[in-house]
Amino acid sequence: MKLKSIFAILTAGVLACTGLTACGDDKAASNQKATFTVGFDQDFPPFGYVDENGEFTGFDLELAKEAAKRMDMEIKLQPIDWDSKELELSSGSISCIWNGFTMNGRENDYTWTESYMDNSQVFVVKSDSGIKTQADLAGKIVTAQTDSAALNALNGDDFKDLKASFKELLTCAQYNTAFMDLEAGAVDAVAMDIGVAKYQIEGKESKFIILDEPIVKEQYAVGFYKGNTEMRDKVQKALDEMAADGTFKKISEKWFGYDVCTLAAAKNANTSASDSN
Repeated sequence: MKLKSIFAILTAGVLACTGLTACGDDKAASNQKATFTVGFDQDFPPFGYVDENGEFTGFDLELAKEAAKRMDMEIKLQPIDWDSKELELSSGSISCIWNGFTMNGRENDYTWTESYMDNSQVFVVKSDSGIKTQADLAGKIVTAQTDSAALNALNGDDFKDLKASFKELLTCAQYNTAFMDLEAGAVDAVAMDIGVAKYQIEGKESKFIILDEPIVKEQYAVGFYKGNTEMRDKVQKALDEMAADGTFKKISEKWFGYDVCTLAAAKNANTSASDSN
């Protein structure tokens, strides 16, 4: 066989192998799932936090994992600096904010899912403080998380008189620190989400109490970059399916002991079940 012929055969073989490899790479790429990156505050139990094993966990993160599964996407849990959440969304480093995220007062700042949980902002005080009502907070030091719903409410016009009665309104980076300050007497009250408050004082009811009068009642939803309706619609569909088939209720009862779901899909499912009975 001539040398030129041998060279031609070898060249054809190399090209064929290269083509097969390229096809294999294309197939692998096409099978790779898109990533759903959930931004959350890792110090916000029971919605999102680091457990004793160093793993990310929480009510909202469990909902997010189930939603990702139904959307056929790979989930990535991304802890963020809460003060930088808008930058994280606008840069595309996260797909959404899903972590006890209050939509009230922010309706025009983000694209939202339907509210999936009611929430109230409340004051937590030491049980032996003598503070029983909001009026008793006059002359006291109050703290709230930076850029939280509670802080935004207290800085609003509706609560300017209440805020003016405080000795001082401080901010904290996370509620774990706020509770340490409260226990040490560095602050007199913590303004916060009721779900987080109940989680924080569980087993410590003799030390802390939640004032009966809420600051304001609000709703939790999943927030997306303004205009990102495509991703919002996918998550909403997954949430509605979870509400309708009882998965949301199961996750809720695991974390809270009752069903917190406010989604219309859950209400419709309950109505259908009642009608069939």
